[in-house]
Amino acid sequence: MTMRWEAFLDEVRERGAYDDPRDAERAARVVLALLGAHLAGEVRAHLAARLPETLALVLLNPLHAAEPLTPQRFVRATAAWIEGATEQSALWDIGAVLSTTADAAGDDLTRQILLQLPPGYDLLFGHPRAGGTAGPASAAATDLAARTERPLP
Repeated sequence: MTMRWEAFLDEVRERGAYDDPRDAERAARVVLALLGAHLAGEVRAHLAARLPETLALVLLNPLHAAEPLTPQRFVRATAAWIEGATEQSALWDIGAVLSTTADAAGDDLTRQILLQLPPGYDLLFGHPRAGGTAGPASAAATDLAARTERPLP
């Protein structure tokens, strides 16, 4: 079932503790554009079908990554695309958007998405794999997540 625009952005806004709904929309557009560049085939199409139409089009943008970004590089790329963002605030944005995306996708599709991404993305989606994840990228994401708090307005 496709999630409605308002419901998706309200959820991102609540999870991200955004005062301005435009901040939630900007985070959703950037994170989903970067995610879409890393997904392929039916998984990408099935996820798009669960997102509001505007965000589905962002996800389906014909950009394709030359190589998969590690979670740490995904955080850096997000920070680079959001004006005034730091890696810490980008991690917060990613968590708000990807956890909402995972809820819209459901568990089965989220598992399929994670299979297309490098290790460590499960933490960014808020769906840690049983037994944890291995590797420096996931350790860096865990460390950054542990040190990150959303700055108060």
